[in-house]
Formats: sequence, C-alpha cells, structure tokens
Amino acid sequence: MDKTSGYIADEIHEECGVFGAYDTSGGDVAASIYYGLFALQHRGQESAGIAVGDTGGQKRRVKLCKGMGLVNEVFNEKNLGTLLGNIGVGHVRYSTAGASNIANTQPLVLDYVKGTLALAHNGNLVNAIKLREELVCSGAIFQTTIDSEVIAYLIARERLKTANVEGAIRNAMQKLSGAYSLVVVSPRKLIGARDPLGFHPLVIGKRGDTYFLASETCALDAVNAEFIRDVRPGEIVTITEEGIISDAGLCQKERARCIFEYIYFARPDSHFDGVSVYQSRITAGKILAQEHPVEADVVVGVPDSGNVAAMGFAQETGIPYGMAFVKNNYVGRTFIKPGQSVRESSVRMKLGALKEVVCGKRIVMIDDSIVRGTTSAHIVGMLKEAGAKEVHVRISSPPFMHPCYFGTDVPSDEQLIAHDNTIEQICQLIGADSLGYLPVERLGELTGVSGGYCDACFTGRYPVEPPESDIRGDFAR
Repeated sequence: MDKTSGYIADEIHEECGVFGAYDTSGGDVAASIYYGLFALQHRGQESAGIAVGDTGGQKRRVKLCKGMGLVNEVFNEKNLGTLLGNIGVGHVRYSTAGASNIANTQPLVLDYVKGTLALAHNGNLVNAIKLREELVCSGAIFQTTIDSEVIAYLIARERLKTANVEGAIRNAMQKLSGAYSLVVVSPRKLIGARDPLGFHPLVIGKRGDTYFLASETCALDAVNAEFIRDVRPGEIVTITEEGIISDAGLCQKERARCIFEYIYFARPDSHFDGVSVYQSRITAGKILAQEHPVEADVVVGVPDSGNVAAMGFAQETGIPYGMAFVKNNYVGRTFIKPGQSVRESSVRMKLGALKEVVCGKRIVMIDDSIVRGTTSAHIVGMLKEAGAKEVHVRISSPPFMHPCYFGTDVPSDEQLIAHDNTIEQICQLIGADSLGYLPVERLGELTGVSGGYCDACFTGRYPVEPPESDIRGDFAR
C-alpha cells in the first residue's frame, strides 16, 4: 500500500539495493559507495544510507549517515566528508508494506560484545515473524519493524558461538527461510552472502586495491570496477587484506532466481548470473511478437522497462519502433500523490504522449506487467486521446495471479486484476483493442535455461513454503 496516499500502488516495485566497498590500501570508500548507490537508485527510492569503518583505526567505530529520500537528497559534500574509512556498506530502500520511516532505513549498525557490525539486506524472509518472536522471548529488544534486524540479531548471537563472523553468518543462514542478499561489514572484513536459492543477485568487483559487492553489475560500472563474478547462491564470500575467501558449504543445485529481475527490476545494462538483462528483454519482445502478432504501424514501449521489449517486438515483426511517451524524470518522492478519485493525475505527471508519433496510427504498446489495471487503462486512454486509431497491448510477463513473499511487492490475490478476470475482460477494462501476455511456459527463454527461476507470482508454485498469513504488513525492506 502506498503510505502517502492510502491506495494500493498500481505498479510493481523493487525491494532495495546493496553496495559494499573495502579499500585494502586504506583509502576512503564513502564516495565510491555513493556512486554505487546512485547506480542502484532504481531499486529503491524511499531512503538511503552509508556506514563506514576504518580497519586500521584503534577503536574502529562505524560512522553512519542515512535519511529519507533519493541518494542525492540524503547525501551532500558535507556529510560525505564526515564518512572517513576504508570499509563500508550502503543501501537504497523501497518498503512494500512496512513503515516508511528513518528507523527502518539501512544499513543497520549493531554494537555487541565482539565489536560492531553494519548490515544491508535485499530480500524478504518468510519466517521472520517466528524468528523475531523467538529472539524477543530470549531478551532481544528490536528498534525497527524490518526483518533485516532479525538477521543482524541472529548473526550477533551466533558470533558468541563461533570463531569468526563468517561462521556466525553461516549459522544464521541455516535458520533463515526466504530471500536475502547480504553485505556485512565487520571491523576487518567485508562479507557477502546470498540465500541458497539465489532469488536476487549479488556480484563481486575490483578496482585497484578496492573490492566491491553490489546488487547489480551496473553499479560496478559506475565506479569503474572490473566484474569478477557473481556470488553463488548459498555462498559466503569474505574479503580481507589477503583477498577473497569462499565458503560454499550451503550451496545446492536447486535455484529460484527471481524472473522479474530479468523482466523489470534490474537495469538493462546489468547481468544476472551470467545473463544479459537487455538480451532477456529483447527475447521477451520477440516471444510476444511470435505469440501475439498484429497488424500495426508502430511499436512503442512504456518507459522505462517496456522500451527494450518493444525493440525486440519491432525486430521480430519489422514494424517500426517509435517513442510515443515523454517521461518526466523529476517526479521524485516529494511529489504528492493524489487519492483514488484523481489517480490519473499521477500518471499524467509522469508520462506525456507524443501526438506526432501516434496520431492516426495503429499502435502496439509494450509494458512489463499489469497489476490492478488502472494505470494501463490511463496510458491506453492517453494514446487514444492523442489520436491513436488502435492500441494493442502486449505484456512482457504472464498475468499476475499470486502474491510474492520474496522481495517483490506483488499484492494479495484480490488486488490483482488477472485473478478474477479473463484476458478478454482485462482487455475491455483497460480499453485496449487487443491484449497479449508472455506465455508462462516460455519464461525459461529469458534466462536461457529451462528451470532455476521463481515464477510463483504467475503460477503459485512457491520454491519455499509461503507463510500462512501475509507477513508483508509486519516486515518489509
């Protein structure tokens, strides 16, 4: 639910992005983390934070700066200048249902008997409530309503039983169920960990003497770092002055990569587990053209995620690709969203139609998804008001039928337009002349493999047993 206006958002949002850096030669890393977060801004626009430490300092205290808003709203030259240290972690956040406030921003910094930990987390745990209740009963006092704090407490408690922090992370991981990509800073180590199913990405990079961990490869490009490799599902990587140490003890054959990373979340210039996101979206557009051909004059994409798939559709059909929309990139978090009765104003603030492109034309409009349908209806209406003769909608994902519990804010069944309506009915509701979705049985072509991805929001086949109740009102990134 949108906390600002009180209505259910009609678009899918990503959870968050994480970025870590360790300069083994002692240089400050805050500026690099800032630029890395800037490149990950698409993964979360509600809050941002950076925590840094100094591996050579006597007290090795962690300095933390975080706040509500975009990266360039939270940080400036003055506060970045106070974040002196050669090891650190950053985070950008979008909350799906939990409170959007400063207390829930990340990174989390935890002082405990063995020192200080700073932690950033991307994903959702399905057993967070159970774990939290167990920790509370044993004396834990929580300061936030996010499941990332559950992870931090588990690591801190397990640290008392292990020889090192990476051992504590491994023990904690064996108690976690769900999706998590973690970046953890201890006094002398930068550690990355990915859940055994590998729902969301985490990559390793290097520039000179500085190592990086990031949610996407595009963030490595932003700091001019060389991509080394993906953190494997279930793997824990520990970066010290000596280099990278891998613990693959929790790795397994089964995979459940979030298919929506390829369709929407990740930037098109990123790679996820060796697969080009750009090429995945080109492939999606070509599949739509094969499955749902139509006579038309121009193919257009709904910015930004529909653009590459539209190019794929145009390549497959030979229908010219055009730009029908102008996007207002300056509608940030401070934009006061309207209530339900004037929701259309929100769409028109973000997008404008180019009459010169669409007037008198038969249009194929490519978008990544339809959630509730209201935004799609407004965009179709916008094209027809601009003079389009026909608007044929093609969606580069299957119909949403089930909620997601692993890091995507797909809402509950009753809020999904596809749950109670046929494709023909949805077509009528959004005012399109025809409607076609990407077939669920062809999703594997987006990743180049027949399995190893999670498509539960389309099929209801959850790779991890879902919670009995919707946990997303209690915990969210």
